[in-house]
This record gives sequence, C-alpha cells and structure tokens, in this order.
Amino acid sequence: MITEGRRSGDPVKVVSHFCSSLIDEGVPLWRVNIGQRFANPLLIAWGVVWTPDGTDSYDVTHETMLTEGYVGSSFEYILKHRKPLHKSLRQLNPKTEHSSYLEFAGLGGTDYYATLMYYGDESLHGCTFVTQEREGFSPRHLELIEAALPALSCALEPVTMRKSAKGLLRTYLGDGPSDAVWNGRIKRGERTTVDAVVMFSDLRGFTALSEVAPAEDVFDALSGYFDLVVQSVEDNGGDVLKFMGDGILSIFTIATQADHAERCRKAAQAAQSVLTGLTMLNRRRAEAKKPSLDVGIGINVGQVSYGNIGSPGRLDFTVLGGAVNVASRIEGLTKSIGRRVLATSAIADASPDMFSSCGFNEVRGLVRPIELFSLVEGEL
Repeated sequence: MITEGRRSGDPVKVVSHFCSSLIDEGVPLWRVNIGQRFANPLLIAWGVVWTPDGTDSYDVTHETMLTEGYVGSSFEYILKHRKPLHKSLRQLNPKTEHSSYLEFAGLGGTDYYATLMYYGDESLHGCTFVTQEREGFSPRHLELIEAALPALSCALEPVTMRKSAKGLLRTYLGDGPSDAVWNGRIKRGERTTVDAVVMFSDLRGFTALSEVAPAEDVFDALSGYFDLVVQSVEDNGGDVLKFMGDGILSIFTIATQADHAERCRKAAQAAQSVLTGLTMLNRRRAEAKKPSLDVGIGINVGQVSYGNIGSPGRLDFTVLGGAVNVASRIEGLTKSIGRRVLATSAIADASPDMFSSCGFNEVRGLVRPIELFSLVEGEL
C-alpha cells in the first residue's frame, strides 16, 4: 500500500490487493466499498466497489447526496457522527431500515461495518465492509481492518488529490488545455499556436431576460443553454474553453492537415445539435410557461494561440487570434442577417450540403467583405 500501491495510481488494483490481503489474514469479506470525497463542482465523490466477482469504480454526483440512496445510509452516519458503525444484518425491520441494509441482507449478508479514512488535508472518507459469515465480523476482524486502513489511505490519497486537480482543470479548461496545463507545458506568458475551428455562441435576448425574469429563471435558462452547448461540442470532439457571460467560446483542434475538413464538419454538426436541442429545451420551457430561448453561432477556422495570461498571482486561460475575432464578429451578424448560424467559406466548403450562401458581408476588422454561409437548419 505505501510502496508499489501508492506509486501505481490505480485505485482498482489497490483496493483489490487490500481486500485480498485481508482475506488472506482471515477476514471474511463479501463486499467492500471504498468511498472518496473530492473537490469537483460536478461530482462530490468517487469510489471503488470490490466483490469476489470483480472490482469496479464509480462516481457520485452532488444530486445523489439528496436522494434516499445517501440520506439515512451508513456513509451519512459515519461522516455526520465521525465514528464507525457496526450493524448486524439479521432480522431487519423493512419499515425502518435503510434500503442498502435490506438489499445486502437479501443477498445473504449477515454483518456490516462502516468506518472512516483520514487524509492529510483533514478530509474524511468512508468505507464499508459486508460479510456473509454466519457469525459476522469478530472483534479481531475489525481490528485488522482498522489497522490496515492507514496504509490504504497512503495509497489512495494521492489518487484522490490527482483526480480532484485534474477534474477541476478539465471542468474549467476542457480536455486539451487541461492536459497541457497539468503537464506543465503552458506557463504564464507562454502560448501554443495551433490550427483550429473556432465556434462562438451567444444566447440572444439574455440581457432583456435578466432584467425582467427572476434570478432563479435566469440561472435556469443559462444552465440549460450551457448544458446544451457543452454536450454538443464535446460529443463532436471539441473543447469548451470559456464562458463569457452568456457567450461560449469553443475550439475543435486540427491535429493534421488531413483532419481539416473533418473538424470543420464536426463543428457544423455541433452547431446543428445545439439548434435541435434548443427546440426540445424550448418545449420544456413552454410547458413551464417560461419564455423561449434563441441563439446565435459564428464558426470560423484558422490559426489561434492559447495559453495563460494575467498577473503572477492570477491567471486566465484563453485563446487569441484573428480566427477567434472573426468567429465572434460573424456571430454578431446572425441577428441582422436573420440566420442563427453563420460560417466562413472554409467551414462551408467542408460540408456544402449543410450550408447556403448569404452573399458577401462586411465584417468589422476585415478590409474586404467576405462571403458568409448560413447553416441549413434541420433535425440531426
């Protein structure tokens, strides 16, 4: 646990070895759940479940903490009272006992033990042990479990810390940039230049909505819109880099010249997915008697530079370049031209069946008018 296990970074391997070692010492394990709390705005915990048939990991969302699966469970008990729980699974009252106890008893479980793991940052983490042994866990079995837990903590704490850090980076920066920052390739003032498709989307009428609608509805509208765009971009291989008020900046990095057309098509498909999803979102909002939402999207392709900028104590990760400026400005033309998605010719050339010409238009910052193309809207 404190040598090879700590260095492995493989929680499934660590927990499997931990359980096998306890069994070798005579502890009659049937099911073990090692739960880890960590810092992440989307997930509150992760864990590993061991059974004789195999070992798997799982994630826990913040919403789960409000459900009956957690409320009244052993995990809630030990984290609230900060002490272990030892419970027989025999002769349980179905009307008063938590569903997890009833489930394990129904599968042949006879005894249950839940206890805490302590990490260096003073955070608490829970683990549970179930046996099918007729006599249950003996005091000696529980002593062995408690004696082994500090070593298990040594192996899993660095895994949890890395998962927390990487999860936070990915949540706020996206997959590609977060990997670069994590690996130390992007420091303050440094930049990486790549070819990429840039997609800038903006929620129409948001200012007016925020002035008249309750704050709860405003945040609900933003959350629905953000969920929709992020899923559409990520499903098509892109990265969401920044949320700017109600605007979203995304990129689809082009690794090789052979990928150019495909990445342009993926961006167009992401935009189409946003429009399709927006129709469904507005149906739900109409049922709730809330105003519908609309969006403007600009897509361009070119060379961009991304990196960390800011002061020594406060950095922001962003992407800069002419391709970004054009994408933002053609998005601003969507309302006046009367089309929800506008793209440059390089994007349209990759998917001619998805676009139609809107003629030549002046774009602020460009010397000459350029031909813009509107996405032919339709169901995916």
